[in-house]
Amino acid sequence: MDPITLQLYRHRFAGIAEEMGVTLRRTAYSPNIKERLDFSCALFDGQGRLVAQAAHIPAHLGAMPASVYTILDRFPTWAEGDVVIVNDPFAGGNHLPDITMIAPVFVGAATPAFFVASRAHHADVGGMTPGSLPLSTEIFQEGIIIPPLKLYRAGVLNEDVLDLILRNVRTPEERRGDLAAQRAAAAVGARRLRELVAAYGTAEVLAYCQHLQRYSERITRAAIARWPDGAYTFEDVIELIDGDRLTLTPIRVTATIAGDAITFDFTGTAPVVYGSLNAVIAITQSACYYVVRCLIDEDAPMNAGCFAPVHVVAPTHSLVNADPPAAVAAGNVETSQRITDVVLGALAQALPAQIPAASQGTMNNVTIGGLRSDGKPFAYYETIGGGMGASAAGDGLSGVQVHMTNTLNTPVEALEIAFPFRVRRYGLRAGSGGAGRHRGGDGIVREYELLAPATVTMISERRAVAPWGSAGGDAGLPGRNVLIHLNGREEVLPSKFTRRLQLGERLRIETPGGGGWGK
Repeated sequence: MDPITLQLYRHRFAGIAEEMGVTLRRTAYSPNIKERLDFSCALFDGQGRLVAQAAHIPAHLGAMPASVYTILDRFPTWAEGDVVIVNDPFAGGNHLPDITMIAPVFVGAATPAFFVASRAHHADVGGMTPGSLPLSTEIFQEGIIIPPLKLYRAGVLNEDVLDLILRNVRTPEERRGDLAAQRAAAAVGARRLRELVAAYGTAEVLAYCQHLQRYSERITRAAIARWPDGAYTFEDVIELIDGDRLTLTPIRVTATIAGDAITFDFTGTAPVVYGSLNAVIAITQSACYYVVRCLIDEDAPMNAGCFAPVHVVAPTHSLVNADPPAAVAAGNVETSQRITDVVLGALAQALPAQIPAASQGTMNNVTIGGLRSDGKPFAYYETIGGGMGASAAGDGLSGVQVHMTNTLNTPVEALEIAFPFRVRRYGLRAGSGGAGRHRGGDGIVREYELLAPATVTMISERRAVAPWGSAGGDAGLPGRNVLIHLNGREEVLPSKFTRRLQLGERLRIETPGGGGWGK
C-alpha cells in the first residue's frame, strides 16, 4: 500500500459518491430531495462492505449497509442492468418513506465487483396521512411496504411493479420522477467505477478498497484506545402521546470502553411502544456509529472499517430494536435523535471536554397534504432546525439541523411555488438557548398559513422535557406547536398530532434551543 495512492483512492471513491448525489439532486422532482437534499449515496464492494459514503444523512450510516447485505442474501445471481429497490424497515430499511435503490457494477467478471446505492426520502408513500409520517400503531398504516425486489432486470423495467407502487401513493408523478432520479444516480456511479477500473486495473482498485477499510479501522481503534476504559451509563426519555396522556418513555445505554473497542448496550430501554416511535436496529447502530465518528480527531475515510470496533447490543422487542409489525415511522426521525443524546450523555462522563450539551433533540417533522384548487393532490414534508448544544469549545450554533439529520431547509420561495401555503414568519427564536459559560444555540420560529384545506401531521420531541445542559449549564427552552385559528385564538398543540386545518388557519412551530455548557 502506497500512502499517497491511498489518499488518491479515498477521494476518487468519495468523489463518485458525491457525483451520484449531485445527479440525484439535479434530476429529482420533489423539493424534499432537490432542495432539502434528503438523501444519501454510497459505494460498496462485491461483498457488500461500504467503500465510501457521501456526507449526506447520518441516520443512513448503519442502515444503507444493512440494505445491501439484505439484498445480497436475497439475490444470489445478478445481471448487468439489474436494479433492486427496498423500503421495508425490517429488511434493511429504516422507515417507509426512505426508498433505497441498489445496482450491481460488473467490470469483466461474472459476479459484481461493486454495488452502488442511494437512499432518498420520498415525500409520500401512502399510508394514513399525507406525507407518510402518521400517528400510526402498526407498520401497515404507514404506507406501501416494498420488500427487496428487482425493479429492473437486465435493464428492463418491471412496469407492473412500478404501477403497483405508484397506485399506492398520493403523488405518483412526483414519485416516478424521484425514482428515475435515483436510477440516474446509480448509472453515474456505475459508469465512474468502470472508468476507474479501465484506467488503473481491477486488481489495484479492489485492493485499495480493502486498504481504505483497514486504514479507517486502524484510525478508529487508535482513537478509542485513547479514551479512558470503563462503563458509563446514561438515560433520557422520549415523549409518547396516547390521546391526551403523556408518557415519558426511557432509553438507557451503557457505553463500555475496553482497549480499542467500544460496546453500546441498551439493556434497560423500554419495550416496543404502541405508536410510531419504535426504531429498528439499523437506526440504533447508525446513531452509535455517528457519535463515534464525530469523536475521532483524525479524518478517517467513511467506510466499513469505521464500524468494526463499534458493537451495539439492543434487546429484541425493545424501543431501539423493534420487530414486526411495530410502527416505526417516527423511530427513524425522532427516536434516533434521542439515541444520539443518550450515547453522548454516556460518553460525556468519559470525555467531558469533548461532548456538547444536548442539542434540540428533534427533527420537528411537519407533513401537510391535501388537494390544490385544481383538484390535484400535494404532499409536503420538512424537518425544521433548532439550537445546537454548547460545548467547552464555545457557544452552540443557532437555527441548524443537528445530529441525525443533515438536510437543508426548503427555501421559502421554492416552498410557496410548489405548495398552496404561505410562510408568514421564519427566523430565530431569540433567547431559547440555555444559559451558561457558553450559551446554547437558539431554535427557529416557522409559521405556515394554509391557502387550501389540508391535513397536517406534526411529529416532534422536546416539548415536555427540555434539552439538558452540561457542566452546570442551563437547559434550552422546550419547543412549542401552536395553532392560530381564524379568529386569532392560539391553541397550544401536543408534540404529536394530526389535524384537519382550514384555509387561512396558521401553524407556528417554535423549535427547542440547545443546552448551555458550564456555569
